[in-house]
Amino acid sequence: MEDISALIKEAKPLYFARKRRRRIGTGLLAMLVVLVGLRLPKYNAEPEVLYDLWTTQIYVTESGSVIEDMGLPVDEYGLLMVG
Repeated sequence: MEDISALIKEAKPLYFARKRRRRIGTGLLAMLVVLVGLRLPKYNAEPEVLYDLWTTQIYVTESGSVIEDMGLPVDEYGLLMVG
């Protein structure tokens, strides 16, 4: 019985130290998640900017072939010509 009591007395500070480290780590991780969440751009706040980006991409796609703009040979559909 004395051996068990000695083991419990020895393990008790280690258990509480581990518990404290886990609690601190969880708190730091939560703070990091909140800070990253605050730093992310809010796309819902500016829908006109996203619309402008989307229409620009559509215009670029419809106006010609990106491959042709790079100077590579293309067929009549604007696809890369092989051979």
